[in-house]
Amino acid sequence: MQYSVIHIHTSFAEEWQKDLFDQQLCDLGIDTIDGEDYYIPSDLWQQNQTAITDYLSTSGLPFTVSEVPDENWNAVWEAEHPVQELPLGVKIIPHCAFGAGHHETTSMMIDTLINYLTASLSNGEPTDGRDTRHQSFNVLDHGCGTGVLAIFAKKLGATHVLAIDIDDKSVANTLENAALNGVEIDARLGDTIPTPLCGELEKGFDLILANIHRNVLLSQMPLYARHLCPGGELWLSGFYEEDCPSLISSAVSHGLRHLATRSNGDWRMLRFKK
Repeated sequence: MQYSVIHIHTSFAEEWQKDLFDQQLCDLGIDTIDGEDYYIPSDLWQQNQTAITDYLSTSGLPFTVSEVPDENWNAVWEAEHPVQELPLGVKIIPHCAFGAGHHETTSMMIDTLINYLTASLSNGEPTDGRDTRHQSFNVLDHGCGTGVLAIFAKKLGATHVLAIDIDDKSVANTLENAALNGVEIDARLGDTIPTPLCGELEKGFDLILANIHRNVLLSQMPLYARHLCPGGELWLSGFYEEDCPSLISSAVSHGLRHLATRSNGDWRMLRFKK
């Protein structure tokens, strides 16, 4: 995927001001922030260029825009992010810009996965009372990035794991990391849950993981609820405290029950049950 980078000379008196500024740019398509460099897929830059430049001009912050050649993007990222060592012996080669496993949103998901799936699958004593020892347990990782969450789910005992991302390089990186960790992941290119689902996935998912932008989560909420098995859980992350009310309201309106909110720094994670 071709990226553009917007270099913005940011200057804020308070951290919360930068958080609001970053959130607004994320709403306009920015998907990675590295210091004063804001990365956006070039096709989204073309679509949202007027809105972004108007917002930056109104903010009074000087900025420049340039294209990031595909090979340079990956080379720079790989040089700065070597193989990542994570719990349970999981290793991740992060060719993608997000999902190496150490970001607050990802670590919240990983910690919760380890506790939840260890109880539900390894010991056969899930917290909701279902005996999953002799049943399939399907997991969806929507917006898989490097595949780190999908790999943890598979290593912890999930029967079938489907990983989806809009970036073909993320799909390739997920398959590479799955092979590195000796697990099998069904990784596909796409922006939503594929239909129809075949084979064991026809019954839906026992767990859906989505660590992506709030607007994507809101748009996908009806599909998450539809494809979640009765008694299954939906876990969302990748957003701030102020995003929680709208996400909770949307999930509840689609028949899901809010179980818990978890915090790590400024970031939040929400758990729902069908």
